[in-house]
Amino acid sequence: MFDGKKLGFGAMRLPLLDPADPAGVDLPLTCRMVDEFIDRGFTYFDTAWMYCGGRSEEFMGKALVQRHRRESYTLASKLPGYMIEVPEDRDRIFATQLQRTGAGYFDYYLLHDINAVTLPNFDKQGCWDWIANKRAKGEIRHMGFSFHDTPEMLDRLLAQHPEMEFVQLQINYLDWESLGVQSRACYEVARRHGKPIIVMEPIKGGTLANLPPEAAALFEGRDPSMSPASWAIRFAASLPGVEMVLSGMSTLEQLLDNTGYMADFVPLTGEEAELCKRAAEIINSTIAIPCTGCSYCTVNCPKDIAIPQYFSLYNADLQEIDGKPFTAQENYYANVSAVHGRPGDCIKCGRCESMCPQHLKIRELLQEVARHFEG
Repeated sequence: MFDGKKLGFGAMRLPLLDPADPAGVDLPLTCRMVDEFIDRGFTYFDTAWMYCGGRSEEFMGKALVQRHRRESYTLASKLPGYMIEVPEDRDRIFATQLQRTGAGYFDYYLLHDINAVTLPNFDKQGCWDWIANKRAKGEIRHMGFSFHDTPEMLDRLLAQHPEMEFVQLQINYLDWESLGVQSRACYEVARRHGKPIIVMEPIKGGTLANLPPEAAALFEGRDPSMSPASWAIRFAASLPGVEMVLSGMSTLEQLLDNTGYMADFVPLTGEEAELCKRAAEIINSTIAIPCTGCSYCTVNCPKDIAIPQYFSLYNADLQEIDGKPFTAQENYYANVSAVHGRPGDCIKCGRCESMCPQHLKIRELLQEVARHFEG
């Protein structure tokens, strides 16, 4: 199903003329990057309705579709569930996406960002049957979904919808053991179901390209010619079952670096994978809340607050680079909040603190987490 090289061009972070304007894409530079990507033998492009202030599909049409033979690339886009109020919206959105890109059809099409909040509407609007019908009619070549939630939910979905051909997951070495994102657990679920995996956020939006000095020195000592970003992308691409790794490249330098080491991809050795694990430990040693995730605190919580998950997401969000308009942690926070009590729901009974082996001031910390994510 996936042909060619494992690196995909993610069109969520296209180069901008003004960093404050997400829709102000630098079209000439985007064209140059697209050309270079294809010239180097890479073919997979990934866009979506809301990327780049809602204009990513349009710019992919101008930079890619209008300038390159249709058989020279593969294009993916996604159905935004939050915009569907009646079933007719599905075809209206899809037709608009085809018009914006001019692609004629999508090689890969996904139900976008499935989680506890969005899933009910995808189900209600019959989107699973709808996407299968699009595939049967040839308007898309392959169908799947992108996912941001628990491994338990992913397991249920893949059991209920074995017709889905692939799944797109957030996987990187920092989130691999994260209680909030649970990259490893979701990856293992997809593998058990035999589904090919597309990886998103392998560099965690740039976070793993800008490492603490100790972690950066760890990689530099192994191979000074390899960038920090290369270790993150190669970590994801080395996992069995991963067919494509997306990188949201916003500069020509990033593209040249990524395509350089991914042109003839060499998987990480076991020793090199251990370096990534050590780097994650170094990064996590600087976390704001030293929660170990034992979950003793949640046993008798009268408000069913998922304390370790919220702390994990808070820690991860503080590790993000400055200036990002949104982070994946915000989505995961909303997902957890949909099925558990929110941090702000804490009634300060203190039962959690009496159970905490780390003697954390959980009641105070929950209020900080609430302020951080909810203002």
